[in-house]
Amino acid sequence: MASKDAQNQRSRSLPAFLPGAPDPDHSLCISPSRPENQVWQPGLPLPGSLPPGLEYLSQLDLIIIHQQVELLGMILGTETSNKYEIKNSLGQRIYFAVEESICFNRTFCSTMRSCTLRITDNSGREVITVNRPLRCNSCWCPCYLQELEIQAPPGTIVGYVAQKWDPFVPKFAIQNANKEDILKIVGPCTTCGCFGDVDFEVKTINEKLTIGKISKYWSGFVNDVFTNADNFGIHIPADLDVTVKAALIGACFLLDFMFFEHSLAGL
Repeated sequence: MASKDAQNQRSRSLPAFLPGAPDPDHSLCISPSRPENQVWQPGLPLPGSLPPGLEYLSQLDLIIIHQQVELLGMILGTETSNKYEIKNSLGQRIYFAVEESICFNRTFCSTMRSCTLRITDNSGREVITVNRPLRCNSCWCPCYLQELEIQAPPGTIVGYVAQKWDPFVPKFAIQNANKEDILKIVGPCTTCGCFGDVDFEVKTINEKLTIGKISKYWSGFVNDVFTNADNFGIHIPADLDVTVKAALIGACFLLDFMFFEHSLAGL
C-alpha cells in the first residue's frame, strides 16, 4: 500500500502529458530562445515538388535581406565582396549569400562589376546561383542594359531579371527560363532615401496591379553614409511560385548594386 502511494505521489510531481501535447495544468514553463538567433528548418516537402532547397521559400510572404557590414571596406575605403543574410519574418536565417568577383572588377568597374552570388542554405548546400555579367548602367543608354541569370539548383536556369529602358523611373522585368516577362518591377523617380524607405513596386506585366514590393529600409544617417550595409524587405504573396521568389531575391541584389552600393572611397 505504501509503495502504491509513493508511485502516485511521483506521478503527480511529473507533467501529465506526452511530448508534443499541451500541458493541461500549465505546470511546465519553457522559456523560448530569441527567434532572431535561430536558423529556420522547414518541414519536409513532397518529393520532387519543388527545386531542391527552394522549399524554404514556399510559405514566405516576407523575405528580409541584410547585408553584412564590411569593416575592412570601412577602414580602407575599398570595395569588398558583398555578403548577405536572407531571413524570414521572424529574423531566422534561411540562406546566406556570398559574392564572388575579382578585385580588379570591384575596383575599376565598381557597382557595374560582373560577379556571381552563391546562395547556400543553413547546411552549406548551394541552392541558388545568381550570375551578373558586365553591362551598362545608365538611363540614357537603351541597349545592353543590366541583366541577371537565376539558377536553382545551380546549373538549371529558372529565370532572369532584365532592366527595361525608361528615361524617368527604374524598370525591370522578372522573366521565366524562356525570357518571357511574367512580372514587372517599377521604382520611384528618385532612389535617394535619405530619411525614409525606398519602395520598388512588383506589378503585373501591364503594370496595372501591384502584387508586392521590394523595400530598401532606411537604417539611419550614420549607417547610410559611413557603411555600405543595406537592409531590404521583399513583400510578396505567400503562394507565389518559388522560382519567382528566387528571381526577386536576385532582383534585390541588383537593386542594391545599382542604386545603394557605395563605399567611403566614393564620398
